[in-house]
Amino acid sequence: MHLELSDDHKMIQKTVREFAEKEIKPLAHEIDQSGEFPRESIRKAAELGFTGVYVPEAYGGAGLDHIAQTIVIEEISRVCASTGVILSVCTTLFCDPILRFGTEEQKQTYVTPHARGEKIGCYCLTEPQAGSDAANQKTTAVRKGDCYILNGTKAWVTNGSVADTAIVYAVTDPTKGPKGISAFIVETGFEGFKVAKEEKKMGINATATAEISLQDCKVPAKNLLGEEGIGFKIALRTLDDGRVGIAAQATGIAQGALDEALGYSQERVQFGQPISNFQAVRFMLADMATEIEAARLLLRRAAWMQDNAKRYTVEASVAKLFASEMAQRACHKAVQIHGGYGYSRDYAVERMYRDQRITEIYEGTSEIQRLVIARNLLST
Repeated sequence: MHLELSDDHKMIQKTVREFAEKEIKPLAHEIDQSGEFPRESIRKAAELGFTGVYVPEAYGGAGLDHIAQTIVIEEISRVCASTGVILSVCTTLFCDPILRFGTEEQKQTYVTPHARGEKIGCYCLTEPQAGSDAANQKTTAVRKGDCYILNGTKAWVTNGSVADTAIVYAVTDPTKGPKGISAFIVETGFEGFKVAKEEKKMGINATATAEISLQDCKVPAKNLLGEEGIGFKIALRTLDDGRVGIAAQATGIAQGALDEALGYSQERVQFGQPISNFQAVRFMLADMATEIEAARLLLRRAAWMQDNAKRYTVEASVAKLFASEMAQRACHKAVQIHGGYGYSRDYAVERMYRDQRITEIYEGTSEIQRLVIARNLLST
C-alpha cells in the first residue's frame, strides 16, 4: 500500500475540491436551513462522474477505484455533509449490491441510470424496531405468481423521499431467521410503495431522509436480488462498503472544521494579537490535524483493500469508528476556538458540529463497530 496519492488521485482530488468550492459550498448553509434536496448539485456532480465513481464504465460509471471514491466523498463532505452522504448512498448502498449480486439485466436496467445520476437510489434496511439489530426484520415478501408482495415499514432512509429506486430487505421465510431474509430492487413508482413521512433531524438536513411504507407492494420476481435467503449476506457486505463511505464523510467534515478553525484563529484578535498565537489554540489545531491524518490513513487502507480484493470488514469498522469519533472531537474543538460565534448558525462550524453527530450512528453505531472489531480479535 502506497501512503502517497498517485498523480491520478491528486488530479481527482484537485478537480473535486474545485467543484466543491465553486458549486457545493455556496449552497451548504441554504440547504441546511431549508432542507431542500440539492438536485442541481447532484446533476452537476453526475456530469463529473461523482454519482458512480468506481462503477465500471460499461454500466455508466467513471470506472475509477475505491480510493477515488473516498477522495470524492471526503472533499464534498468537507464543505457539505448532506451532499457528501447523498453521493455516497448512490454508489455504495445502491449501485454496489446490484453490481455484486445482480443479474446482467438488473445491472443494465438499474445501475446504469443511477451511476449516471439520471436517477436517485436509496437503501431500505432499517426498520422502527430493527436498527442495530438489523436481522430483526418485520417487512415480509410473499411470492404470488410472477410477483412478490411486500408489506412493512422502513425507517431512516437517506434519499428516501426523492429516490427513483430502492434496495429493500424483507423476510421471505420467517422460519429461517437471518437466512430467511431476501433483497429486492423496488421502483418507487411500484404500486404500494409510499413515502410515509420525511424526518426532521439535527443535521444533514438536505438528505431527504424518510420513512417508507410498503402496503401490498407488488415487485416483479425478476427484481429479486441474488436469490432467496441471501439478503442478510447482501446487507452485511453492502454495509462494509457503506462504512468506508461514512468514514470518508466524517473525515471530510473534520477537515472542514479544521479549515474553518484555522482561518478564524488567524483573524480573531484578542488581547492585542490573533488567537492563533495562544498555545491553547495551537494545541487544539495540532490535535485536530493529527487525528484527521490518522483517520485518512485508516480510510485509505480500507479502500486499498477493497481495490485489491481483500477482505476488509474489520478495516472498514476501524476506519468508520475512528473517523466518526475523531470528527466529533474535531468539531468540538472548532466550535470552542470560535467561542460564542461557534454557537451561531452564521458560522459553518455550527452546522458541521450538528452534521457530524450522525456519523457515529448510521451504517452501524460506534458500539456495533466495536463489536465487529472485538469479535475479530477474539476469533484469532
